Amino acid sequence: MWKEKILDLIKKHRNFILYCLIGVLNTGVDFGVFALLDHVGLHYIIAHVISYHCGIFCSFFLNRQYNFKVADKPVQRFFSFYSASLVALVASAGLLYLFVSVFGMHHLLGKLIATAIIVVCQFLFVKHFTFRKS
Repeated sequence: MWKEKILDLIKKHRNFILYCLIGVLNTGVDFGVFALLDHVGLHYIIAHVISYHCGIFCSFFLNRQYNFKVADKPVQRFFSFYSASLVALVASAGLLYLFVSVFGMHHLLGKLIATAIIVVCQFLFVKHFTFRKS
C-alpha cells in the first residue's frame, strides 16, 4: 500500500523531482565555476553572474530534452527560460550580497542559501510558462 502511495507521489510530482535532479547537476556546474573563479580572485558577484549563466544554459537544454520534453519553439522557450533565469539571478545576487556583505557569511554558504530560496519560485515559472505545452 505505501509503495503505491510513493509511486503516485513520484508520478504526480515527476516534473519537480526531475527539475530538482537536473538542478543538482546545474548547481554543481554553477558552484564549480563559481568556486574556481572565486579561488582565482574574481569578485564574488562577478563570479556569481558568470557561473550562474553556465548553469542557465545547462539547465535549459536538460529540462527541455529530458524533463518537460517540449521541442517546439526552441528560441522563444529559451528566451522565456533565460528571462526567468535573469530575474532569479538578480534576486539570488541580492540575497548573496545580503548574506555575505551584511550577515558576514562565507561566499559558498551564502550562495547555497540564496540558491535554495530561488529554486521553488523559478520551477513554478518554468513549468507554467516556459515549458507549457502548446
